[in-house]
Amino acid sequence: MFKRVIKLKNSLIPGGAISLLLILFAFLLFYTLFISQDQTNITELNPRVFSLLKFTLYQAFLSTLLSMIVGVLLAWSLAHQQKFRGRSVLVAIFSSSLVLPTLIVVFGLIAVLGRNGWLNQISLYLFDYSFGSYLYGLVGILVAHVYLNASFASASLLHSFESIPKEKYKLAKSLNFTTFQRFRYIEFPAIKSSLLTISSTIFLLCFTSFAIVLVLGGSPSYNTLEVAIYEAVKLDFDIAMALKLALIQLTISTLFVVLSSNFRINLTNLKTSSIPIPWAEPKIIRYFQGSIIALFTLFFTLPLFAIVADGVGSDFSKILGSQLFQKSFITSISLATVSSILTVIFALLLSDTRRNFTLKSRLEGYRFSKLFNLIIAFSGNLYLAIPSLIMGLGFFLMSQKFEAPLVLWSIVALITANILMSLPFALATLSPIMQKTAERYDKLTFSLNLTTIQRWLYIELPYLKSSLGYIFALSFCFSLGDLGIIALFGSDEFSTLPWYLYQLMGSYRTADASGVALILLGITLGAFTILPKIVNQLNLITKPHSE
Repeated sequence: MFKRVIKLKNSLIPGGAISLLLILFAFLLFYTLFISQDQTNITELNPRVFSLLKFTLYQAFLSTLLSMIVGVLLAWSLAHQQKFRGRSVLVAIFSSSLVLPTLIVVFGLIAVLGRNGWLNQISLYLFDYSFGSYLYGLVGILVAHVYLNASFASASLLHSFESIPKEKYKLAKSLNFTTFQRFRYIEFPAIKSSLLTISSTIFLLCFTSFAIVLVLGGSPSYNTLEVAIYEAVKLDFDIAMALKLALIQLTISTLFVVLSSNFRINLTNLKTSSIPIPWAEPKIIRYFQGSIIALFTLFFTLPLFAIVADGVGSDFSKILGSQLFQKSFITSISLATVSSILTVIFALLLSDTRRNFTLKSRLEGYRFSKLFNLIIAFSGNLYLAIPSLIMGLGFFLMSQKFEAPLVLWSIVALITANILMSLPFALATLSPIMQKTAERYDKLTFSLNLTTIQRWLYIELPYLKSSLGYIFALSFCFSLGDLGIIALFGSDEFSTLPWYLYQLMGSYRTADASGVALILLGITLGAFTILPKIVNQLNLITKPHSE
C-alpha cells in the first residue's frame, strides 16, 4: 500500500492539500459564526425565526416540485420532437439558464409580468383589466425559480432521455405499449437516477436563493433565511439575529448535503446525440409535446427579449461615462477572470486526487478509500452547504477582528465565494473525463514512467481541452452575476455590475438599469458562447488520437 501511495504522491498531495484547505475554511467559518453568537440566545427560537424557516422550506419545496415537473415534461417533449427547425438552438438557449445572473432574470420577468409589464399592458389595452402586483410575493418567487431551474433540469434530463438504447423503444413498440407505459417502464428507469440528484441540487439552490427573494419577496412575510440575514446585517445591524439565522441555515444545508445520495451535479457540456424513434407519436401526444415546447420557449425567451427591447433605448454614453459603472465593470471582469482560473486549477487537482480512490488500479480496494473519496467530494461541494451570503457574514465578522482594508476582505471574500460556487459544476464535468483517461492510460503511463508534467501535457489535456474552456466560461459567468457577498460588502468604493444594477433598480432609475442589464446579459451570454471556442482553437496541445 505504501509503495502505491508513494508512487501516486504527485497525484495525491496537490488535490489533498486543496481539499484540506477547503475543509479547514469551512470549520473556520463555522467556528467564527459560533463563537460570535451569544450562547444564552443561540437556542432561543422566537416565532419570527420559525416563520422564516417555515417559509424558506416551503418555497424551496414548491419551487423544486414545480421545476422538476416542468423540467421532466420539457425534456420528454424535446426527446420525442427531434425534427423541428431550431431545436439545437433551443436546447442551447435552455442550457444557458445556468449562467444567467439571477438579477437579470428578475429584471426581465418584471418587464414582462410586473405591474407595468407587457402582460399587464396588453391586458389593459384589450380587456381594460390589470393583473396587479401578483409578481411580488410567493408567486413571483416560484415563477423565477421555475424559470431558472426547470430549464436547467430539462437540459440535464434530455441527455438521459436521448441515451436510452433504440432497442428498448423497439421492444416497447413490439409490446404495443401506450405512451404512459413506455414512460413508466422504459424512460422513467433511465432518468430515475438523475432525478434525485437534480432535485436535491435545485432544492438547495432555492433554499439559499437570495437575489430573487430580495427583489420579488415584496414584504417581510415572504422573506427567507438568506434575505433575513442580509437585512439583519445591512439594515438593522443586528449581528446576533444574523448569526442565529446563519447557523440554522448552515446546519440544515450541511445535513441536506450529507444526506444526499451523492455529491454530484448532472451536468454535461457534450451535445446529446439524438436517436430517431422509427415511428410517429400519436397525434394528440405530438400536439401536447409541441404545446409544452412552445409555451416554455415563450416563457423563457420573452424576459430576455424584454431586456433587449428596454435596453437598446438607454443612454449608453451616459452609462459608460459613469465612474461607478466603470469601477463596477473593471472589478467584475477582474474578479471573474481570477476566480475562473483558480476554479479550473482547483477542479483539475481535486479530480486528479479523487480518482485515486475510485480506481482498482490505484487505491480503491483499501479501507480508507471510501472515506477520503467522501471528504474530497464534500470539500468540492461546500457551496451547496455554505451559500455565499453566509460566507460573506463569516468574512464580515473576521474583518471586524483582524485589521486589514475592507476592500481586501471584500476581494478575498468574493473570489472565495466564486470559486466554491463554481466547483460543484466543474467537478461534475471534469471528474468523469479524468476517470476514463486514467482507466485507459494508467498502465501505459506507468510503464513509460512519464513525469507528472508529461502526463498532463500528452495524456490529460488533449481530452480535457474542450471541457476546460466550458468550465472557465461557466465559472466566469457565475462570478460575473453573483449578488450574494457583494450585498454585504458593496459600496461606492467597491462595487460590481450586479450590485450597481441593484442600486439602479432600488433608486427607480429604470432607463439606466435597463442599459446595464443589457450590458450584463450581453457579457454573460457572449462569454458563455465565445470563451469555450477560444480555448478550443488554441493549438498549445495535441489532439487526442482517435481509436
